[in-house]
Order: sequence, then C-alpha cells, then structure tokens
Amino acid sequence: MNANELAIEVRGLTHRYERSAGFAVEALDFEVRRGEIVGLLGPNGAGKTTTLHTVLGLLAPTAGVVRVFGRSPLLERMQVLGRINFASVDVHLPSNLLVEECLYIFSNLYGVSYRSERIRNLVERFDLKALRRQRVGSLSSGEHMRLKICKALLNSPELLILDEPTLSLDPYMAHRVRSLLKEIQSERQISILHTSHNMREVESFCDRILFLHHGRKIAEGPPSEVLARSKSRNLDELFIRVAVSGDIFDAG
Repeated sequence: MNANELAIEVRGLTHRYERSAGFAVEALDFEVRRGEIVGLLGPNGAGKTTTLHTVLGLLAPTAGVVRVFGRSPLLERMQVLGRINFASVDVHLPSNLLVEECLYIFSNLYGVSYRSERIRNLVERFDLKALRRQRVGSLSSGEHMRLKICKALLNSPELLILDEPTLSLDPYMAHRVRSLLKEIQSERQISILHTSHNMREVESFCDRILFLHHGRKIAEGPPSEVLARSKSRNLDELFIRVAVSGDIFDAG
C-alpha cells in the first residue's frame, strides 16, 4: 500500500432494500486514508451496517461506487480480502472449536506465514493465553470478542473494520483493547473503520468521525471540529440531538 493510496473510497453510495419506502443509504461520499481511524456513527437505522456490508463486498449497492485499495470489493473480492479483515459483536466463531484450533484454522484460510508465532503473539497481547485449550462456546462474551479481534488481526490487515469491538468488554478490558489496537495500528499504519455507540471511546480513539442519519451524511471531520461546528459539549450530547431531531447542522 503506497502512502497516497486510499484504503476506502465511497462515492455516491446509495442502497435501497426491496419493499423499503426509503433509502438505507443515500448519496454517501467518504474516504479512509492510510493509517487513519474513522468512526462511523449514527442512531440505529442510520445506515451504518449497510455501509459496512458494501465496503466488505457483502452487498451490491443500488448506485454509486465503493473501492477498497482502488478495487471493487464486490467484483475483485479475492484481491481485496487478502488486505482487510473484520470483527463484529454480532458475528460469532465456531463454538465447538478450541480457541487455539479456531485461530489455526483461520490462519490457514488466510494463508498466514509463521502461524504458530503469529497466534502466540496475539493470544499473549490480548490475554487469551490461559484460554487456548478452552472451547469457543465456553468463553464469556468479552473473551469471545477478544478472540474475534485476534482472528481479525491474523493476516496483518491493512484495513481493519470493527463493529462495536468493546461493547461486551468491562471498562478495564475495553481500555486495554483500545490501547492495544492503537499500538498495533501505529506499528503497521493500519487503516480502521470503526462503529460504536460509546461516544467517549470514539472521541479518544478516532481521528475523524462520520455521522449518518437516515442514510445521509450530516457531519464529518475530527471529533473536536464537529463538536465546535455543532456547538455541542461532547459527542453524547450531539448523538442525542441527532437521534431526537435529526438536525442537519453540517452538510459537508
């Protein structure tokens, strides 16, 4: 990935589900640059999941263009998948496998070199070493989420997509996982697209934020700048304002 290459480029993204009266996403433009952490925010139904699914190539847009490293994630899927990975609170790993087995299977699928070394490094960093011989189905929700993040880092992705990565973690472990992700992101200049309803996390973790409401972009920029333009004290206050009134205070 060269220094000027965009990790994600979205232009005019529009998606309408069958039997839907409106658009899930409408005329959405945004980009994620190399080494940048962008928070994708909005109330439930704002279009975040639809946007993530089109970036991952799981959903064909009704209109518009989505490029990941300059390629279509839908039409050039294999070239894109080798450079990205994904972890979501809603996507679960096979419950009958041992933790170590699960990571070995995914490392084989991803074609990871030095698998044992890579797995050992990740389970140690994310405090899963003592759980290597436990079945995935026996893990707590927080342990399961940490395992999903380890899985997502196995192939050393250049783009990491995280959907509510700390939702099931206690405050200490959430802080630790955020710190580890920041470390890894800085070490490798990974680009991250991140969704969360934890506004304090977003303020501290993200370089830029993108606010969606009813499928449209209503604000974009560094958290401090968005707050200044919207005359909000913090992102919690801004989120509530958007959810209640849907005010479009910044069309840019």
